[in-house]
Amino acid sequence: MTQAQGLLWLLPFLDYASVAVLALTGALVASRAQLDIVGFIFIACLTATGGGTLRDVLLDRDVFWIVDPWMLGVASLAAVIVFFAAHLLESRYRTILWLDAFALAVAVPAGVAAAVGLGMGWPVILIMGMVTGCMGGLLRDVVCNEVPLVLKQGELYVTCAFAGALAAIIAGALGSQASVALLVCGMVTLTLRAGSLGLGWRLPVYRPRPPRTLPPKR
Repeated sequence: MTQAQGLLWLLPFLDYASVAVLALTGALVASRAQLDIVGFIFIACLTATGGGTLRDVLLDRDVFWIVDPWMLGVASLAAVIVFFAAHLLESRYRTILWLDAFALAVAVPAGVAAAVGLGMGWPVILIMGMVTGCMGGLLRDVVCNEVPLVLKQGELYVTCAFAGALAAIIAGALGSQASVALLVCGMVTLTLRAGSLGLGWRLPVYRPRPPRTLPPKR
């Protein structure tokens, strides 16, 4: 078995993990929007499958949850659990932030694994890691009329996905085993996101400035 084949064998486990955690975040956002249980399931499934669906369509693969519909069952179960238990959380928003961080750290390696498993070049690997990690949460927040975490001013989010996917590419180029490269990817992604949430790590943001005025002509 080649390393690429090994990654394709590992991919369903990464997809199941990301589906479960992303579905929890989707259901928690649905609770903030005060939706009914069908709304919970819809938002949970949308969040859980959005990034992976776009990844598979772009890579011309069979869409993962169509191949394995149990993925939707996992997402739906997560939604039902949150529907009955969300009120027990002290801060649903804080829980969403941290669950989303862990989901990002699994989904980005899943995107990387799918691209590497198909023998794609590094630009495609980089983009697939970012797409798989970010698109589900973006769809969740837009549909529920929340400020997208992906675009929150100054916070590290897309940057985390970019850095994680890039770390996997570099680790692979240095001769690391594929599984090690994916582990590095997840650790870099989670470390940066956790640092942004817990320690306030930020990137500089654009600040508008007045246009320069030319001195008057004499």
